[in-house]
Amino acid sequence: MTQQAQTIQGSIVAIVTPMLEDGSVDWKGLEKLVEWHIEQGTNSIVAVGTTGEASTLSMEEHTKVIAEIIRVANKRIPVIAGTGANSTHEAIELTKEAQQLGADAALLVTPYYNKPTQEGLYQHYKAIAEAVDLPIILYNVPGRTGVDMSNETVIRLADIPNIVGVKDATGDVPRGQQLLAGLAGKNMVVYSGDDATAYQLMLHGAKGNISVTANVAPKAMSQVCAAAIAGDAVAAEQQNSAIANLHNILFCESNPIPVKWALHEMGLIGTGIRLPLTPLAEQYRAPLREALQAAGVIQ
Repeated sequence: MTQQAQTIQGSIVAIVTPMLEDGSVDWKGLEKLVEWHIEQGTNSIVAVGTTGEASTLSMEEHTKVIAEIIRVANKRIPVIAGTGANSTHEAIELTKEAQQLGADAALLVTPYYNKPTQEGLYQHYKAIAEAVDLPIILYNVPGRTGVDMSNETVIRLADIPNIVGVKDATGDVPRGQQLLAGLAGKNMVVYSGDDATAYQLMLHGAKGNISVTANVAPKAMSQVCAAAIAGDAVAAEQQNSAIANLHNILFCESNPIPVKWALHEMGLIGTGIRLPLTPLAEQYRAPLREALQAAGVIQ
């Protein structure tokens, strides 16, 4: 495992892919965002995850966005490449490319839509881990993919040396605790993938939060994660309460619709988003603006 991969913890932003009004990637905007995250205390970046609109980028764009984030970060913080696919062959190719580009780890969502069995999930990740010598983080988000990877499957995969982490986006803290207990003594860490419950899971031993909220409140999210990982429940809860409304309202429509609108409102990115995603509906704009103001993100 690379030195950078060993230090992946804390607030890990699932960064948006800024786009111009015509939907083309805004490369200058992307560079500005990465610099801002480093300055604000974000601990690591996931490039081209769900929030980065992986599903609407071409393969060439996917690779270019990862390469650009790695270039700008310049080893100051780790970069995790989103390389998941519902085809094992495609996931292997994307993960190989991420390794060649210099990513510190790869985040691979469970194969969506085709609904593999638990054995299929195991064999999928095993094949990728054996094909590419890069630290791999599993990603379970059943609400988005239509497939739920069981704790038992995750624990079984932990025996494969370069599968080093799992992003648990179930939002089920008791289930997360059971997973943490089952992984005791194994070389796998747990990250939350659910902003609303992340600090609770970190207080039970998770090592960070792969976050949507960190896109708009990076400093606050970094502070929440630091307190929770240190076991300071009072500070973690207090700091989280200041941004709790954001955790909820940033999912008022499908991610990343609300977070991209919020970042535009903050003056950080343009208005671009790709179909079939559409700009945030009018009725959600005032409540989201109010949540950004309450969190101290905008005036």
